[in-house]
Formats: sequence, structure tokens, C-alpha cells
Amino acid sequence: MIAEKMKNMVANSSAIRAMFEEGNRLAQIYGAENVFDFSLGNPNVPAPKAVKKAILELIEEEDPVALHGYTNSNCGYAEVREAIAASLNERFGTTFAGKNIVMTVGAAGGLNVILKSLINPGDEVIAFAPYFGEYRSYTDNYDGVLVEVPPNTVDFQPKLDEFEQKITPKTKAVIVNTPNNPTGVVYSESTIKKLAAVMEAKQKEYGTDIFLISDEPYRELVYDKAEVPYLTKYYANTVVGYSYSKSLSLPGERIGYLVIPDEVSDSEEVLAAANVATRILGFVNAPTLQQKIVAKCLNEKTDISYYDRNREALYQGLKECGFSCIKPQGAFYLFVKSPVEDEKEFCAAAKKYNLLIVPGSSFACPGYVRLAYCVSYETIVNSLPKFRELAKEYF
Repeated sequence: MIAEKMKNMVANSSAIRAMFEEGNRLAQIYGAENVFDFSLGNPNVPAPKAVKKAILELIEEEDPVALHGYTNSNCGYAEVREAIAASLNERFGTTFAGKNIVMTVGAAGGLNVILKSLINPGDEVIAFAPYFGEYRSYTDNYDGVLVEVPPNTVDFQPKLDEFEQKITPKTKAVIVNTPNNPTGVVYSESTIKKLAAVMEAKQKEYGTDIFLISDEPYRELVYDKAEVPYLTKYYANTVVGYSYSKSLSLPGERIGYLVIPDEVSDSEEVLAAANVATRILGFVNAPTLQQKIVAKCLNEKTDISYYDRNREALYQGLKECGFSCIKPQGAFYLFVKSPVEDEKEFCAAAKKYNLLIVPGSSFACPGYVRLAYCVSYETIVNSLPKFRELAKEYF
């Protein structure tokens, strides 16, 4: 008999993964070229050539015992952490040192490390709908309580008036994700400043520390010269979680980092807790080869022109079909309004045309669906006639 907590987690297992698996099943029946799978945010753009070069250099030149062994600290190689801190300082005008960086097993691993470090049973973690559904599982894993701020479906910027009402003396952390999954929206500097002001005021009112956790796997994927504010510059108690899954197209390699600035309350204790949490969660340390690879590729970027072309083609194509959605500024998702109230019914209708899309209820925003356009351009183009057929059922 499995653990009681796991029963609920299994029952509510990711709809995204389920749809992805359904796509594999349909591909075996109809052929992969005839199935249009927009379910999973799995980058289709290859990693920069510098990544392969770095791998080969490291394997050929480094002592294999040292390269594949444990790191001295659970936080990762000192020289890698120092290189990342220096890169961030150059890009964002920050003043981080290597000690402020904790290497993690992707952004998901980083979120689990920082929540494990901060959350006591009953502590509240606030998230703005729509949000990545695993936030609830991560919070629940440490006996915290996820508190939702309902979505602002006009422009999907956070509802700050309702946010202010949701903060209580039990609030320990607030998670933001910008560019956002599933909407592709970038939170504006004005939004960030107002959010920070609300949090500062509430810290003073309650005499507590409220941590802002910035989940940033999509930071580098922005279009039309959109700018993504670096949140440590706006609010002292900010922790940043980053991943190279999207910026270098390395989702399966599971490599990222946390930034825990000196300005964070009791930062030395938080850093020490993150070091220990990395170990006791079973990560031990982030993958050593991947740490060295990303340190050699800090100035490399995935060519997002591929995603931008897909974004334009899918956005314009769906609008011409009669569907309603806002144009994303970042990430690689379109969040489309369902033409019927029950978006799961719409997803089922789409599947009749071998179109696989994810219901918005998976992101705490029913009435919408998410399409991941990190697919081939041919998939976008070939799917549009199917979307036109689907649209005829509603418009």
C-alpha cells in the first residue's frame, strides 16, 4: 500500500505527461507526421554547437576521476559557481559571489531545495494563476499550503489587489514565473515594483520574512525586444531559480542553479540549509559533467528565431481560424481561450483531429488551453488545416 500523500499525487498526476504519452500512442497508429502534439514543453531546437565542443573537451582533457566524482560541496564546484556569479553581475549589475550560487538538478530541483529549506508545516506559499501545476505538489511535499491568486484574464499580469488580500502571517513564500508558463506573458517592471511594495509592507505589518521565489527557466526566451526584470534588484528577500533546459536546450540533462543573495534574511543560514537540502533530497550534488559544461557555455544561447517563427505562424493561424489568445512575449506557449466553457471537452474534440493540447485547469485556469509551439515548423504549418476543421465545430 502506497503512502496516503502519494495516493492524491498519483490521482492528480500531470495531464501534460498523459497527453504526451497519448501522442506517442497515436503516432504509432497514424504515423508521427499525422499527429500534432502541442502538449510538452520539450525544446526541438538543438543545443548550441559549443555544448558538444565543451563535452568533448572535458572528456578528453579532464581527469575522469575528478570529473565524475562528488563535488567538495553539495552546492557544486566553486569555480563554476564563481563563473555564474560573475556572468550574472556583468549582465544585470548585481554583486553576487560564488557563495551565493547553489548548483541544482534543474529549476525543479532548485525549487524543491529552496522550499525544503524554508517551509514549515502549515506555511503558505502563494502562486499566481495560471501557474505550473507542479508548484502545488512541491509545496505539498513539505506540508505547506499553496494559496492561489485567481487569474487576470485580460492581460495575465498578476492581480495585485487580490494578492495583497491573500497574504497572511502564515505566508512564507511567493512564487513568480516570468516569462510565464503557460501564457508566455512577461511580468512588467511596473508589476514587479508594485508586487515588491506589497510584500515589503506585509513583512513590516506581520513582522515576518516573506520570500519571493523567481522561477526562471524561460528567461532567455523573449521576443520583440521584451525585457525581463531581474527580481533581486527590486526586493531583498528574493531567491532566483534558473535552468539551462530551455536556454541551452538541455532539458534532460537536469542542470540549473539557485541564487541566494546576501540581502536575503539570514542568508548564511538559508545557504547552509540549501546545501544540506540538496543532500537529503537525494540529489547529493548537481551533475558534475553538466556543471562544467554550462560554465564553458555561459555566453551561448539557443537560436530562438526558430521559436519566434513558430510563434508568429501559430498565433496568426489560430487567430484566422477564429480562436482568441494573447500574443506571448516569451517562453514557447500559446494560451488559447476555449470556445466552450469546459476546456476539457474542447481538448477531446481537438484529439479527433490528432491535435493534442493541454487543458488550462492543469494550470489553475479553466476555460483555456495551452499549446507548446517548441515543435518543428512543419508541424505548425501542417496542423493549421486541422485547426480550421476544428474551428468549424464552434464558429
